[in-house]
This record gives sequence, C-alpha cells and structure tokens, in this order.
Amino acid sequence: MKVKHIMTRDVVVARPGDSICEAAQRMAECDAGALPVGEGDRLVGVITDRDIAIRAVAHRLSPDTPVSKVMSREVLYCFDEEEVEDVARNMADQQIRRLPVVDRDKHLVGIVSLADLAVNGKTKATADAVAGISRPGGRHDQTLH
Repeated sequence: MKVKHIMTRDVVVARPGDSICEAAQRMAECDAGALPVGEGDRLVGVITDRDIAIRAVAHRLSPDTPVSKVMSREVLYCFDEEEVEDVARNMADQQIRRLPVVDRDKHLVGIVSLADLAVNGKTKATADAVAGISRPGGRHDQTLH
C-alpha cells in the first residue's frame, strides 16, 4: 500500500514568521503535535509541541518568538508513492512519529503519522515503527542530557 492512501491530506502549515503561540494554537485546533513549516511552496522545517516546550518555554522565550527560532530545520519527509512498510521502517530508524509527505515535485501533499499506520490496519508496520522509535539512544533520549 502507498503512503498516499493512508496519509492525512489536509495539513495545517505554519510559516517561519508566525509566533510560537500561533503555532501552538493551530496544533490545539487540529489536535496535532507537529506542523510542517512552509515558506512559499517550500517545506523549510517542522515545529513540534516538543520544540516549543524544550527550545522556547524551557528557555523562557516569549510567546511572540517566531517559529523560525525554535523549529527543526532538518526536514525528514517521504514521497506519496512510497510503500507504507518502507516509510514505517524509516520512521523507526529515524525515531520519528510523523513525516511530511511530498509529491515528486517536492510539494507538500500530506503528513503520515503512527496513528495513520495504526488506524489503517498496518499493525506489523506500526509495531515495528513504535519499537524502533522507542529504543534508547535517539536524538531525543532524555538520558543523554
């Protein structure tokens, strides 16, 4: 099965100049923990609830701080024509819970999450992804700090 068949298509996007407060409000409205950050038709980053907590709130930054100051600039993504199992394996290897989905022209067309894997009956892919994401030693391992 291709990612395009299970991804979420209506993606809320943040802009680099938006405040982190605006980004958090959008996350709350769409019940998401991450927003792709776009500039024009380019994907330039991702901001997560964790970015806001760790990179902004923990450092007492203002709610008016621009998204560009705390977003993750390393944008990992997948293509809409990729196989779900391959993307799930990549999510496990990279220890990430969601990936922006782009078409061959690299335009944002959706986002795929562990929840998308789970609700679409991809139990093996979901289990493998969760196991990989949960293993110790990733980028966000709290024991490293």
